[in-house]
Amino acid sequence: MASVSQLMSCLCLLWWGAMMRKIKSRNWKKQRYFKLEDDFMTIWYQSKKAVSVNDVEAVREGHQSEVLLSIADEFPPDRCFTLVFRGRRGNLDLVAESAEEAQSWIWGMRKLIENVENMGEREKLDQWIGEWFKKADKNNDGRMNFKEVQDLLKMMNVDMNEHHAHHLFTMADKSQSGTLENDEFVLFYKMLTQREDVLKVFQEYSDGQKLSQSNLEDFLREEQLEGGDIQLHAKQLIECYEPSDKGRMNAMTFDGFLMYLGSAEGSIFNPQRRGIFQDMTQPLCHYFISSSHNTYLMEDQLRGQSSVEGYIRALNRGCRCVEVDCWDGANGEPIVYHGHTFTSKILFKDVVSAVGNYAFKVSQYPVILSIENHCSVEQQRVMAHHLNHILGDRLLKTILDGKTPIRLPSPEDLKGKILVKAKKDGGLEQSLTGVVEDSLNGEVSDEDEAAEIDENHPHHESIHRRLKVSGYRLHSNDYLHSVSYFIYPLCFSQKSKQRLSKELSDCVVYCKSVHFTSFKHSRIHSKFYEVASFTESKARKHLREAGAEFVHHNSRQLSRVYPSGFRTDSSNFNPQEMWNAGCQIVALNFQTAGEGMDVNDGLFSQNGCCGYVLKPMMSLPLNIKEDSIVDPLVRVEVHGVPMDQAKQETRYIENNGFNPMWYDTLHFTIHTPELAMVRFVVEDYDKTSKNDFVGQYTLPLSCMQQGYRHIHLLSKDGTSIPPSSLFVYLRIKHLE
Repeated sequence: MASVSQLMSCLCLLWWGAMMRKIKSRNWKKQRYFKLEDDFMTIWYQSKKAVSVNDVEAVREGHQSEVLLSIADEFPPDRCFTLVFRGRRGNLDLVAESAEEAQSWIWGMRKLIENVENMGEREKLDQWIGEWFKKADKNNDGRMNFKEVQDLLKMMNVDMNEHHAHHLFTMADKSQSGTLENDEFVLFYKMLTQREDVLKVFQEYSDGQKLSQSNLEDFLREEQLEGGDIQLHAKQLIECYEPSDKGRMNAMTFDGFLMYLGSAEGSIFNPQRRGIFQDMTQPLCHYFISSSHNTYLMEDQLRGQSSVEGYIRALNRGCRCVEVDCWDGANGEPIVYHGHTFTSKILFKDVVSAVGNYAFKVSQYPVILSIENHCSVEQQRVMAHHLNHILGDRLLKTILDGKTPIRLPSPEDLKGKILVKAKKDGGLEQSLTGVVEDSLNGEVSDEDEAAEIDENHPHHESIHRRLKVSGYRLHSNDYLHSVSYFIYPLCFSQKSKQRLSKELSDCVVYCKSVHFTSFKHSRIHSKFYEVASFTESKARKHLREAGAEFVHHNSRQLSRVYPSGFRTDSSNFNPQEMWNAGCQIVALNFQTAGEGMDVNDGLFSQNGCCGYVLKPMMSLPLNIKEDSIVDPLVRVEVHGVPMDQAKQETRYIENNGFNPMWYDTLHFTIHTPELAMVRFVVEDYDKTSKNDFVGQYTLPLSCMQQGYRHIHLLSKDGTSIPPSSLFVYLRIKHLE
């Protein structure tokens, strides 16, 4: 373990700064000067750009990005590192002048990130206030005049009467200098952010000055509906959140009460559901599995970039099923890309390496590699070689106990294992009893969403008619719009039969891809280890026409649902309707923010974010505008079985995006709570156009805590936006 002196020495090197190469591509390499600012929270670099340590999620060492891999022949791995940002922001790839300098930056940045992650609530608030002070202090003199304060209020979305603002400014200016220094600004901020809503609750249970331990126990029992040893819990809350030594004597002041309600314990999410709390020993088909569609794509489905970064980001978000579309490449090396489109290409072996490196960073439960195979037998053998050579013992090649199983193994049984989902010659029985040779097996993949043109799409017939007339002119600029609209049916008018190699077939054990015929056929002929894939429209059709049979099918084996081929913009459907039918592998475009991914992230935020959530017993009931102040409203959405789908809104509060108060009550009746997801959305009301998104938070109803709770809002890309939150009162009543 490094000593304090080593840490200080390392941070001093960062503070002095260094010249490093910023790399954007093999042809774009620029020298830039990087330096740690005095606040130890900001990295400044040439071009007057800055990086906040808050925004950095991780530091990768060596050639662990697409860009750095491309220049591996120029710079050794011990001089290279990557800053990975939260959300969907691009990475920052750097090359230091020496291996020692690179190590100093890697180690120093990791320590700074660790420091941020270990901050308490008060430290985070102090840091946030400090950041606003720096933004407002335009002339960098360490003071704020009233003009700077007025500009700050506008930046903070506060529409305040100038006279009242000046009154607060004067009260905070204890030195009577006409400016606010650091401590005075903190006082100004406290007066500005006086929480009348929380104060009202505090006064109801306190003597107005402090909340005794006995009063706090009453609050926890009556409002928060807590059980267990409430006396001990109240004592622990006072010790943890009360800031003053005097107040910590068996009582809590308002500041302490506010800190408690703003903490993880005062959050809407039940902390007992954060870790692994579910039974992980049931068959795989009994779980919802966090799943990604066309994982290699970073943007749209037609012209977007393909990158191993897609796999790294998905796996680091807890995704447990990733997709790989494989095609014959040059020099005998299989490639991955969205076939017959203009998306870029990456090597299959680089994808396998990325999966091997990141599969079990955030979850030890199994990863499913869903392979869509378009390769020749020769390159299939290369694929099998890479899978075996790179993944080694982590690749599941045989059944677990050597005996013919009768059901799928559990996530617990498969910890640390990578499973291949693909076509297979024969079944588990044949694998145990005899040799299976290369054979003509028809299509080696039946999961081409490009081939499965949505038969229910209103333009289906007209698209095919247009193809006959203009398909041959796809490369003309005049037809670029048509390319994005009907390139798939042109390229996949029929499937060619090709052989499946024994080597690749042998890599498939518990996840054999099969074509779905009918529920009756599956009931009679299907095996528990067979996996059928459905486009979203096919899945909806089965839901409408045979919902109960779909649920029953999914109780025995895995089903995968993926977005329609017409979603060329990489948009997503809402996964809830597929979960309602018990579909386990509901694959989404992880690169696209929005309702679909919000609901997905909400479901998998429980159970340790491990990527597996135990299904309930199944049945099936038949960006803020510039130069304007926000007019916020809150919409609460319930996503669940059809009869539970609902949404309600509060009124909007005019010109107050800083501390609006609604005091509106919304009521929902939920019949199937075990399948219900609740999404809280804050929007900026606009009477002339569509409301602007401000923030959201989604979680399972089963994970909600009752009483007075804070909901810490997330941005569109799923990252936190402290200290933005909603303060709500929740009560769940069971109807007779």
